[in-house]
Amino acid sequence: MRIKLGCLTFIVIFFSCKRSPEKIKPVIENITESVYAAGIIKTKNQYQVFSTVNGLIRQIMVTEGDIVKKGDPLIVVVNETSRLNTDNAKLASDFAAVNANIYKLNELKIIIDQAKNKMDNDGLLQQRQRNLWSQNIGTKNEVEQRELAYKNSTIDYESATLRHNELKRQLNFSAQQSKKNLQISTSIAKDFTIKSEVDGKVYSVLKESGETVNTQSPVAIIGDAIEFLLELQVDEYDIARIQTGQKIVIKLDSYKGQVFKAVVTKINPIMNDRSRSFTVVAGFITRPLTLFPNLTTEANIIIQTKEKVLLIPRNYLIDESFVMMQNKEKRKVITGLKDYQKVEILNGLTVNDIILKPVR
Repeated sequence: MRIKLGCLTFIVIFFSCKRSPEKIKPVIENITESVYAAGIIKTKNQYQVFSTVNGLIRQIMVTEGDIVKKGDPLIVVVNETSRLNTDNAKLASDFAAVNANIYKLNELKIIIDQAKNKMDNDGLLQQRQRNLWSQNIGTKNEVEQRELAYKNSTIDYESATLRHNELKRQLNFSAQQSKKNLQISTSIAKDFTIKSEVDGKVYSVLKESGETVNTQSPVAIIGDAIEFLLELQVDEYDIARIQTGQKIVIKLDSYKGQVFKAVVTKINPIMNDRSRSFTVVAGFITRPLTLFPNLTTEANIIIQTKEKVLLIPRNYLIDESFVMMQNKEKRKVITGLKDYQKVEILNGLTVNDIILKPVR
């Protein structure tokens, strides 16, 4: 009998300690629908600096934090082969210059002058012989010999003139070609000085003097010194709801407990195949005084807001469309906007109803 009383006492205590289900009434409040996005902070015009040539770093002319202008030198790279090619191109250009070959042209000019003098002289002799022949002095053969001599000297003169013009053309072509080769070599040599492409700030120098550089690895990171933006990743299922001009609520790990605002300024139209997400760019409306590139952020992009609507906690919903009434009756409801905690009730409940939290 004592054992049975003990069991009965245990059962009474167990049921008396069992908690009653939590219950609430719907409330009238505002609700905001938003899309979650994560991302990083970047500076405006932030880019990785690459070398366009391979070589060895001879000098680094900036340090982290330096302010630079577009065109300012950042890193000087040296490549002995390129330097020798430039020197050879200069020698070839100097050698091929027309002025350097003027003696060849002068030689042909002398030959032209000699050919012309001979042609003029043969022309006079031919005319004299013709005059004599018209007076029956001399022979027909002498006239023909003078005519042949004049014809040959004329051909010699024209041939010398053509050789002179052809040599001049070749020298001009060779000089221009060598000059172009020198310009190309000089242009390539300029590439060995890596310069800033924007006005901004040096945020990182990724190489040291003496290291090798190539066209595949960045050597520095540069961006705007003042203006920052957000680069957010939005899931492909949500991207159709995002538009430029939408407001964003921002939280930064570096500023816990603080909320900042931004606005969507650009939506990149191509999806990242790996993450199945789209990149959304946003500008700050309110921001911290101090920011750094690559800070992580969490954001809620506001889709729409409704004021003074009937709301209940989302965890009071059963199968997304039912609630448990106080009398344990399941009632169907029609829902509207949702956020992470609450859901709008369009039909099925009033502010006077009492609902129970379902047991999960």
